[in-house]
Amino acid sequence: MGSQAASSFNGNLKKALAGLRRIDLDGLRWRVFDAKGQVLGRLASQISTVIQGKDKPTYAPNREDGDMCIVLNAKDVSVTGRKLTDKFYRWHTGYVGHLKERSLKDQMAKDPTEVIRKAVMRMLPRNKLRDDRDRKLRIFAGDEHPFHDRPIEPYVMPPRRVREMRPRARRALVRAQKKAEQQQQKASDPKKSGKMEKAAAASA
Repeated sequence: MGSQAASSFNGNLKKALAGLRRIDLDGLRWRVFDAKGQVLGRLASQISTVIQGKDKPTYAPNREDGDMCIVLNAKDVSVTGRKLTDKFYRWHTGYVGHLKERSLKDQMAKDPTEVIRKAVMRMLPRNKLRDDRDRKLRIFAGDEHPFHDRPIEPYVMPPRRVREMRPRARRALVRAQKKAEQQQQKASDPKKSGKMEKAAAASA
């Protein structure tokens, strides 16, 4: 069964199965996250919670009780604002002056799985359990994965809480709407607007 599921997988099978022998899979749940249309930061926070086992009543910070996390459709993850062009990943090669950088847009084109992996790993505590948790994270750019023989469970993302608009922003929105309505009225009735302009010029 496992060989059939692996043979039907078209991606890098060696990379997908790397390090599984070093994980104690007894009693672990296989949670599947669909990244399509999900915001990067909110998705990564949910994955980091599951991979640490914080959603279990038996959680302890010194014990590794997290579940296996399979992330699909990494290429379809979304970001808010202008992060696609303004967010940069930087690293140094070790040579003098060799500070490299790559924008989020370029990284998504090169390897979208690395974007989610970096977001999740930077939310985890930097201790001895970090490498084990990294092995439990399997990310795929598309919707195919070689773990169909496992008892996978789709993970349901919690509903997004939309914050109420601040009073200052609400007043600015109302002013913009009124201004747009006035401009539409002027455009629809040019005669009236022309008379008003003549009256204003005469009074001046």
